[in-house]
Amino acid sequence: MTTLQSVPALGTHPARGSNPSRAETREQLSKATYDLLVIGGGILGISTAWHAAQSGLRVALVDAGDFAGATSSASSKLLHGGLRYLQTGAVKLVAENHFERRAVSRLVAPHLANPLTFYLPVYKGGPHGAAKLGAGVFAYSALSAFGDGVGHLLSPARAQQDVPELRTENLKAVAVYGDDQMNDARMALMTVRAAVESGAVVLNHAEVTGLRFTRGRVTGAELKDRVSGDEFGVDARLVLNATGPWVDHLRRMEDPNAAPSIRLSKGAHLVLKRTSPWKAALATPIDKYRITFALPWEDMLLLGTTDEEYEGDPAQVAVTEKDITQILDEAAFSVRDQQLDRDLITYAFAGLRVLPGGPGDTAKAKRETVVTEGRGGMLSVAGGKWTTFRHIGRTVMKKLESLPGHPLGDDFEPVSKLPRKLPLPGIANPRAVAHRLVVDGPAPGPRMAPDTAKHLATHYGSLAFDIARLANENPELGERVHPDAPEIWAQVVYARDHEWAETADDVLRRRTTLTIRGLATDEVRGKVQDLLDTK
Repeated sequence: MTTLQSVPALGTHPARGSNPSRAETREQLSKATYDLLVIGGGILGISTAWHAAQSGLRVALVDAGDFAGATSSASSKLLHGGLRYLQTGAVKLVAENHFERRAVSRLVAPHLANPLTFYLPVYKGGPHGAAKLGAGVFAYSALSAFGDGVGHLLSPARAQQDVPELRTENLKAVAVYGDDQMNDARMALMTVRAAVESGAVVLNHAEVTGLRFTRGRVTGAELKDRVSGDEFGVDARLVLNATGPWVDHLRRMEDPNAAPSIRLSKGAHLVLKRTSPWKAALATPIDKYRITFALPWEDMLLLGTTDEEYEGDPAQVAVTEKDITQILDEAAFSVRDQQLDRDLITYAFAGLRVLPGGPGDTAKAKRETVVTEGRGGMLSVAGGKWTTFRHIGRTVMKKLESLPGHPLGDDFEPVSKLPRKLPLPGIANPRAVAHRLVVDGPAPGPRMAPDTAKHLATHYGSLAFDIARLANENPELGERVHPDAPEIWAQVVYARDHEWAETADDVLRRRTTLTIRGLATDEVRGKVQDLLDTK
């Protein structure tokens, strides 16, 4: 492993076009009055900031932790229509989800999303019959305009060729359909970058300690920089509370008597090493409403998820032994035991779904987006699905435009006039990018390893060439962070200078895949933090 002896020298020469320093950003935030202050750097807040900046508004975005640091990097990593919603007759919702899924994976971020074939096994005695599921996947693909082929039934023998660990005992048939998957943290970061390129000012690790009021209306926030300890404030004509599981906490800063508006559902996942290649994913019905996934993802296997009401501190959500047992037991319906050995687990994570308040089973609750206005004029947005993040951003903007008195003024561009499918930064064909990375560089020296080239291409798109350039300028940065992962040290420098990374976790958990691979050792963590500290 590299010693990175030249790291201090690197830190004195930030890469071209680096992000402004935290001090510069704090000064910028505290001196201006913004049209919109978005509090919360999950995908709902990020998407709204992106759309608002496109509309010509002066936008600020802050988060107490890292961008996509909570729920938005703890999803099932899917862009999907929601097959199970057909069970409740939500045909329009599935069609809308499919539209957004296809837009993101084909036009907005083809470098960050990839198509994935799903096999839905039908076992004897299972909750659904083969005929019903066959009709269901056909209808599902029809709602997607057959863009992923025609949903159909497949023989167990054929399915096992693509999923070697598929259980075939009592397996009657396999229903086939198509969706897409992504690395959620990378998708969120690229959307932050898109917002900044549209004019937004962003700062992570900046905690709201109080709200600012003018004649009873919320007109900004008091903040504390968790990195430096500096305190500062931001003035804004409108404030959007997009804090996800913490949405009611912020609403009570506006109105101490605000009634609860949401409830939380915990979803846990496991990441395992694969014992053999998988060419398709499994979506196995557990009961009438729930499905458990086994997804090939990042050269690993992702299992999950759970769905149970959560009432504790959102910051303390964690995977329990009960969660691990449940996920493995449910996966065992369709996955053979050798793939479910606990020794294969490299990482476990849990996130919180934000659901509208009310009674009933969380598994049956609608994943809808709710926008409310508080007594001080602060808007709060909660709920929704990753797949429809662009639609949610547009929905919030339409709400802002409809507010009485036109608080945003008349100079902005209505969201209805914005390009519907504006691409995220780095858009490119990832195969072409990977090919060029292998063929063209870095030079002098050995060619880039194919797995590193593929990793860079599918996580950065054309921006991967900027990382290759760093490795070309300093060969030490072309070395792997860990011998068992595709990441190179240039990605850490890039995360520091261009992607707002401040902590080792920012890099290892959300800007690279080292944590989910179980490779974030103390040695790696220390070297990453040293590199971050040289800026």
